[in-house]
Amino acid sequence: MPVAVGPYRQSQLSCFDLVKMGFVMGCAVGMAAGALFGTFSCLRIGMQGWELMGGIRKTMMQSGGTFGTFVAIGVGIRC
Repeated sequence: MPVAVGPYRQSQLSCFDLVKMGFVMGCAVGMAAGALFGTFSCLRIGMQGWELMGGIRKTMMQSGGTFGTFVAIGVGIRC
């Protein structure tokens, strides 16, 4: 159960909340990196139109999920 601390009765986040927040933040950073790397790699092999958008989307989801998982594990180890 969260414990009230400080003069404004702020509560600490639980470990599960910290892991969720770590996953979301890692997912956002991973998706941004995936957008950059996915765009360059898809353009390099000559994709165009909807094929290009699908390739970028796939790269963003993969890198976002992977990096989010690793950040969540790291936060879980710390708390």
